[in-house]
Amino acid sequence: MDIPPRLAPLLEQYDWGCLRLINRMTGPEVDSGNGSPVPVSPLTTAEYLWEPVPGAWSVRRHAEGPGPRATWLVGGGDWGRDGYRDAEPYPPPFTTIAWRLSHLSEMLALRADHTAGSRSLTKDGYVTNGDADGAVAAFAQAVEAWRDALLSCDDAALDTVGYSSYPYGSDAGDMFIDIVWWVNQEVLHHGGEIALLRDLYRTQQP
Repeated sequence: MDIPPRLAPLLEQYDWGCLRLINRMTGPEVDSGNGSPVPVSPLTTAEYLWEPVPGAWSVRRHAEGPGPRATWLVGGGDWGRDGYRDAEPYPPPFTTIAWRLSHLSEMLALRADHTAGSRSLTKDGYVTNGDADGAVAAFAQAVEAWRDALLSCDDAALDTVGYSSYPYGSDAGDMFIDIVWWVNQEVLHHGGEIALLRDLYRTQQP
């Protein structure tokens, strides 16, 4: 199927944003923005779980229970991501690389399923990773799943309200092209946050 002309620039933006984030986490280098390479070391589990401020939200073993001000550990398996079931705490908690990357991966995987899959995956069933290697691999897999979902839609789908039935966002009331744009900005802004946290972690080490 040909890529709808309106989707092509959004897909290009998505691919570039995901590639930059994956390279920023795995190395051996990342584009500085002007074409020159910057060396990057692979993300470690210690860095993935690093809490730079007290009370940060992260991913934790279910046996430990949720972190400060969290009321729910989101996800299946041994690990879950700090979250809430009722009112979101204010001010919002600071979140770790683990939290942000888990959030991105879950969102991409579930939206892909609710667009071009079984339309049955839930937050409770999504497996959250407690180590960096597993988390990066899960993100890369989710990136491809959402990309495949985008490639399966035609031009009419872009204007269809509720084309994605993802139950944790505004999908039911939005045209699909607006959801595609929203996912891109999630990747871009959380990717920038993860890159900044990597810089902060590096400068904190002896």
